[in-house]
Amino acid sequence: MAKLKAVCHFHLLLFMFLFSFHLSTQLPPSQSQALLQIQKLLNYPQALASIDHVTDFCDIESTPSLTLACYEDNITQLHIVGGTGHPPFQQNISTDFLFSSFSELPNLKVLTLVSLGLEGPLPPTVGKLFSLEILNISSNSFYGSIPEELSSLKSLQTLILDYNDFSGNIPGWIGSLPVLSTLSLQNNSFNGSLPDSITRMGSLRVLTLSKNHLSGKVPDLSNLTNMQVLELGDNLLGPRFPKLPKRLSILVLKNNRFRSGIPAELGFLYRLEKLDISSNKLVGPFLLSLLALPSIKYLNVGGNRLTGLLYQNISCNSDLTFADLSSNLLTGDLPTCLQQLGSKNGDITYAGNCLSNKDQEQHPLNFCHNEALAVRIGPHNLEHRKVHSEVMTLLQIFGGSIAGIIVIAVVFLTMRRTYSKGVVKEPSTSTRFITENSSVTDTAKQLYGAKYISQTMKLGTSLPPYRTFTLDELKEATNNFDASTLITESVDGQVFKGMFTDGSVVAIRSLTLRRRQTPHSYMHQLELISKLRHSHLVSALGHCYEFLPDGLTISRVFLIFEYFPYWTLRSHVSGLPGQNLSWTKRLSAAIEVVKGVQFLHTGIVPGVYSNNLKITDILLDQDLHVKISSYNLPIVVEHGGTMTSGVSFIGTKGKRHATGVNHADKNDVYGIGVILLEIILGRQITSQNEVHVSRDLLQVSLKTDEIARKSIADRAVHKGCSDESLKTTMEICLRCLHEKPADRPSVEDILWNLHFAGQVQDSSRDHTQNSQDSPATASPSQEML
Repeated sequence: MAKLKAVCHFHLLLFMFLFSFHLSTQLPPSQSQALLQIQKLLNYPQALASIDHVTDFCDIESTPSLTLACYEDNITQLHIVGGTGHPPFQQNISTDFLFSSFSELPNLKVLTLVSLGLEGPLPPTVGKLFSLEILNISSNSFYGSIPEELSSLKSLQTLILDYNDFSGNIPGWIGSLPVLSTLSLQNNSFNGSLPDSITRMGSLRVLTLSKNHLSGKVPDLSNLTNMQVLELGDNLLGPRFPKLPKRLSILVLKNNRFRSGIPAELGFLYRLEKLDISSNKLVGPFLLSLLALPSIKYLNVGGNRLTGLLYQNISCNSDLTFADLSSNLLTGDLPTCLQQLGSKNGDITYAGNCLSNKDQEQHPLNFCHNEALAVRIGPHNLEHRKVHSEVMTLLQIFGGSIAGIIVIAVVFLTMRRTYSKGVVKEPSTSTRFITENSSVTDTAKQLYGAKYISQTMKLGTSLPPYRTFTLDELKEATNNFDASTLITESVDGQVFKGMFTDGSVVAIRSLTLRRRQTPHSYMHQLELISKLRHSHLVSALGHCYEFLPDGLTISRVFLIFEYFPYWTLRSHVSGLPGQNLSWTKRLSAAIEVVKGVQFLHTGIVPGVYSNNLKITDILLDQDLHVKISSYNLPIVVEHGGTMTSGVSFIGTKGKRHATGVNHADKNDVYGIGVILLEIILGRQITSQNEVHVSRDLLQVSLKTDEIARKSIADRAVHKGCSDESLKTTMEICLRCLHEKPADRPSVEDILWNLHFAGQVQDSSRDHTQNSQDSPATASPSQEML
């Protein structure tokens, strides 16, 4: 027994003695040798100096220059970061030899080689690092194309090749990496267009391609639902603004060749914190909603040709710390919230516009008007036009005057000759019509007066061009205005249903004029009407004049509109049994109503306000998309000794009312609130008293619980409606119905809240699916997100 104890004691001492030497027993010899070989190939950088003093590499303490991590006796992470004084990479050693050494680390998942002076092409042997999940070789001198062998790294989640000299096209096979979530290739020399395969990278969260030579269109990225960072700045991309995913928090498209308008969808990126679309040639209206995005902190739209009228009472996100609106064509007053940003040590730049604020240099007002017109006229060389501006102006004035005199003389003589011969006669009134060009007017002055400022919302492009109709065409379409074609009648005139010979059906609004005027008196108003074309409006297709026997004075104006025989929104909410819309479709319809109203307010200058919105005037087409069928048309009609500018043209007998300029937009907000009230309750609201009672009911339910809220909502949507979505809709509805117009929300605010209600509704419905999204790789750029 004593001998056995002595033997055990000897073995224990021997084990402790061997362990005290700290030999590299944790790593296989091949990995230890590979690490020493890597040190030699990198020319013994300072970052790896610590491995000279230890034999147990896995116990090396991490520093900013070196991190070596092991798991189960294998190296899994290796981060080597050089500095400004690193020794040069050995010129007689190929990068292929270096990466062959890394392949001796079979369990390597993270490899970082930053600022080490590495030079040469990225070798095909990189494809042998089969376990690699993160590869960062930024700030070196790699050149050439990305080797196709990288496509074999099916576990790769992060690829960072920034600040090198890679060139050629971004390869199409990049889309075959199934779990790639971060792709960063900025500050290289890549050229060509972006591969369409990027659109299939469903795991992609970060895409950074700034400062290359990429060109052409950006593919549709809207299906990349996980993407949060998109940086494509300092390239040659364009001209169309790209379609974007909805979860972006950072969007940088600066210094490219985008020449289109800003899409309205950009105003609904609720997670967007940084937006930089500066130094392009973007045209059309500046989206005021960008200033009030709920997460926005940095906004730069400088160096474009954006138009729009700013107001002092526009709201901004209180977290906004940087805003650059400079070098555009903006007019009006700098919003007070942006002035306050400057006073709070925030950074606000707005020079180079035509704003009333003179703290920063501004152009005269006519500069922005003229430049805005020039942008719409066509893609002419503006510099060339400036050189000859004075000569061209004189020629235009002289030529326009002569041409105008000739046209007026010819038309007048033609009408006189036609009338004297009795070619066109009416049995009862002896009236006649005049045929005009398809454009109401084309002089610069009238185009300026009817300035179309909403190119990004020009959603009525599927309609035929606005044109002038002849009276004969309208008579033929209505069987000489037969009573069977009459749709409705009011103090202003009548609405007829017409069918043309090509089978197209229209609504023809006849306006009887009490004050006799010439066509010139209505050119401006008809120019405005011709611009009211939007996917959520029943839009005008054209007009026609009927003249008195003198051939110069108008007796009636006919306005021709789209015709929609489908049901109203009320019939699908509180009318037709069994036809009730789901909660999601109701929200969609409400959003489209608000979009239509937003276009009326901002689509032309001046905006169209006080539209007396009613749910019975909201039509649904065969796809259940909204068409607002009644709104204030910008045409003056005299009746009863007063002048009104409201014309109801389809199925509405309610008398329009004039309203003052102050809070004119908030009258429409109230109308939206009443429509939302009926959408929520599912019963008809037909009086002001019912509005008050229902509003109080919503107010009480918001202070209770989900059961109380759903108890007052339409029973048809109980099952499919999430409480958060219902609550959000109720809250914005109540704000719309506030007694004081000044306290009602803006149209943009309503739109934001309805989109949010729709978003949380979708999130509630798809919660199970969303919870299965793969987690982000633990890389610094993703942990930030």
